[in-house]
Amino acid sequence: MKIAVIGSNMVDLISYIDRMPNPGETIEAPDFSLGCGGKGANQAVAAAKCGADVMMLTKVGSDLFGKNTIENLNNFGIDTSCCEMVDGMSSGVAPIFVDKNSQNSILIIKGANKELKPCDIDKAADKLKECKLIVLQLEISLETVYYAIAFGKKHGISVLLNPAPADPNLDLDKIKDCEFFVPNESELATLTKMPVDNDEQVLEAANFLIKAGIKNVIVTMGSRGSMLVNAQGVTKVPCFKVKAIDTTGAGDAFIGSFSDSYVKTLDIVHSMKVGSAFAALSVTKRGTQKSYPEPSEVQAFLEANS
Repeated sequence: MKIAVIGSNMVDLISYIDRMPNPGETIEAPDFSLGCGGKGANQAVAAAKCGADVMMLTKVGSDLFGKNTIENLNNFGIDTSCCEMVDGMSSGVAPIFVDKNSQNSILIIKGANKELKPCDIDKAADKLKECKLIVLQLEISLETVYYAIAFGKKHGISVLLNPAPADPNLDLDKIKDCEFFVPNESELATLTKMPVDNDEQVLEAANFLIKAGIKNVIVTMGSRGSMLVNAQGVTKVPCFKVKAIDTTGAGDAFIGSFSDSYVKTLDIVHSMKVGSAFAALSVTKRGTQKSYPEPSEVQAFLEANS
């Protein structure tokens, strides 16, 4: 079952810090790491590492990062025939700051990602029609996201939208045809303008989206696990307890692994558990894509924590 990821790629510039500098202050950081990232690329890599057949539709810049990004996707076995280089534009970059408590703060510069247009979906239509699931995020233009959702509906392809980074201008009427809407707590709060300080409030905000027409809302809540809300009710999946070193890319790890499991099993709750295990293992290592575990590690972890 093939998965299409339509979305972003970034180069992650990760600084490990004791604290953020004050305005005008220069301080030394203990360590630095450079790697391939971006929400779309991360989710594609996570799904591919789980064994999924993945194609990616994205745009890179005509700089030294662009060629490396496509090569990196190829190395994970991802179909890059719909990845294009944009002349005269930089690739997307993401400066990331990880503190002593493993919490991250991220800036994104979209670069060539802004050039992914609806016409690119039309150009890739034949390949997209072969897919069981389309995975989207919000590091590309909203018009492209809306067009991809409409394309999925027209051709009977399920769509998963990860509304990250949260955009308060997201039109709920244009995303209601998604099969899955997967925000974290802060994204849920931004989009619904409702509090999410506890499970009851998360449920209320998720039900707001269900009433707007979205079929399945899955809220990822970090150490509080994840919550599925749909017309059948609510299901809570607890998180796995691990010693976190770097939480960067954990949400993308969950979505990529969930997507792979879902297209194989069509079991939402089981796929949430698998995604939670994959994400838990990812935070025990530094980096984004390079922290993603092998399928054998996930299986052993699930068996040990069953």
